[in-house]
Amino acid sequence: MLQNVYFGKKQCHRGAGGRKGAGERKKAVTKSVKSGVLFPVGRIARFLKKGRYAKRTGSGAPVYLGAVLEYLAAEVLELAGNAARDNKKTRINPRHLLLAVRNDDELGKLLSGVTIASGGVLPNINPVLLPKKSGVTEKPSPKKA
Repeated sequence: MLQNVYFGKKQCHRGAGGRKGAGERKKAVTKSVKSGVLFPVGRIARFLKKGRYAKRTGSGAPVYLGAVLEYLAAEVLELAGNAARDNKKTRINPRHLLLAVRNDDELGKLLSGVTIASGGVLPNINPVLLPKKSGVTEKPSPKKA
């Protein structure tokens, strides 16, 4: 409850901004910082509610989903970085992402129906198309002294 107090010519309010207990306001701490996740937990919670995936959303669901997305992003970026380094590049491009995803069994299965723009295809030659090896191989004859 605000109490009006008269100080000289001005009438001032006691308290800070109408809140109980005057003093400095504490700095806001985000849900991401509280949970130790780098992905935005509050934004994920908003998307879960807005998407109408369920009538109600628990408070732990966006934290868990944020942690899973962070893990997947870190995994893909690490593999793509390795692919870029193998190609002697310092910057990850879509080709490196495609090589990273398609060469990993689990990520390949997860993203099997996904097309990565400007990624190209995996280098692959069907063994039927390769030239046949000759069946007879000449053995070097032993040298006679």
